Amino acid sequence: MQATPMAFEPPESFNIADYFLVDRLGEGRGGAVALRLDDRTLTYAQVDALASRAGHALRQLGVRQEERVIVALPDGAAFVAALFGVLKIGAVVVMVNPELPIDNLAAIIRYSRARVVVVDRMGRDSMEGAVAESGRTPDVLELDPDAPGGAETLETVATHRDDPAIWLFSGGTTGRPKAVVQTHRSFANTTELYGKRTLGLTERDVTISVPKLYFGYATGSNLFFPFSVGGSSVMFADRPTPEALFDRIARHGATVLINVPKLIKEMVDHPGAGAADLSSLRFATSAGEALPPALYDRWIDTFGVELLDGLGTAEMWHVFLTNHPGDVRPGSLGRPVEGFDVRVRDLDGNDVAAGEVGRLWVRGDSRAIGYWQDMPQTMEAFRGEWFAAGDLVRQDDASYFHYVGRADDAVKVGGKWLLPAEVESCLLEHADVLEVAVIGAPDAAGLTKPVAFVVAADPDAGGLEARLMEHVLARLEPYKRPRRVVLLDRMPRTHLGKMNRSELRSRAAAALSE
Repeated sequence: MQATPMAFEPPESFNIADYFLVDRLGEGRGGAVALRLDDRTLTYAQVDALASRAGHALRQLGVRQEERVIVALPDGAAFVAALFGVLKIGAVVVMVNPELPIDNLAAIIRYSRARVVVVDRMGRDSMEGAVAESGRTPDVLELDPDAPGGAETLETVATHRDDPAIWLFSGGTTGRPKAVVQTHRSFANTTELYGKRTLGLTERDVTISVPKLYFGYATGSNLFFPFSVGGSSVMFADRPTPEALFDRIARHGATVLINVPKLIKEMVDHPGAGAADLSSLRFATSAGEALPPALYDRWIDTFGVELLDGLGTAEMWHVFLTNHPGDVRPGSLGRPVEGFDVRVRDLDGNDVAAGEVGRLWVRGDSRAIGYWQDMPQTMEAFRGEWFAAGDLVRQDDASYFHYVGRADDAVKVGGKWLLPAEVESCLLEHADVLEVAVIGAPDAAGLTKPVAFVVAADPDAGGLEARLMEHVLARLEPYKRPRRVVLLDRMPRTHLGKMNRSELRSRAAAALSE
């Protein structure tokens, strides 16, 4: 791949276990705090020792360079030790959500042909059940970072900068896992361009994340980025509620919050939001799903903390479009991270004029090798230096990009295009709406109509469906009004925690037929 301007060019022999962890010891930072857990802190030297022990344990089970190892662990010392332990021996990390159902875990075991699966004591039983169901025979390694003993030094294997390092799952909104094979080069490149140069992280920063580490957005923002500069990361295994975040931000003096729209809304809606102490935060980031402008405004009014919305994909590993510190345009995705070239193109791959909607294309040195065992999809999405995403965007006259929606979510209603993100943003402005997804589905006559699925603040409130329809009708064109509003206790989610639109599509058709 031809290097783009500003790209980070690592040496040919390059392993990110050194780049993110071992090099800190060589810089004299071995005694600096790397991890901030609920009950203790761990230094870089201690994390390296745990990673070395994990690497030795994997080798004793016969793991060889380039073989895949599934890491199915909650956030904490064991996850970090396992990840760097796998990388140290030149193997490939397959990160998965440890709370997946057994049949999903079994499918990933078959798909990845992993040599070993790493779990903790709580996850061992379900993983052994998944192994039995998978029909394969990987070893199950139970990793306990508090267990005594084990060798605490391990020399890092000399991998090539373009060797596979980590699998990232890109299930989109369909719920079907699809592995994106990413290289050592990619993780270092985005860290240099986005983590260091755009966000300006330093050794004084303390990060904390809403998404968990198995999600590439968090792997970067709450582990790789702070580790690359000698900063520290706050990690906790339990669910990231507003209370959990308020408490830990204040207790650890967090300076950077990695967030998503769902928790942004929960935080501003929380009764204790006004009393929460977020004064230590320099800024927060948002990604994973579209951030409505009204929600951005509420965040600023409530907390006064700069909020940087951005967009990234597993195929480019992390964020490449973002609002920059000191340069935020609410409702936009900001501008490209230097070192990435982003275009808006039509179906034939030609650039469109400013203001027109098109498919997002991006190139840069964080591009993945491709999709595992899916050459047709790889050839469709990876076009030479470029990755052609499934996202629809537009670029305004000032060169800021705006998210429009997923190409496969856009639907025609009455001969006109409807983009669900626009209707969702409108509904989220209503005080009774906590979460919403708008889906196009055929009615009894075969005509496509929009259906809104809503998680309400008060599901027992009478007449909510009619009020929400009127709310949209007063603000948007009539054809964009949902024909049904379906109240849910909670949204169905994919393995990455995104709304499972595939499941909602089948439910939307049923709702229209009622």
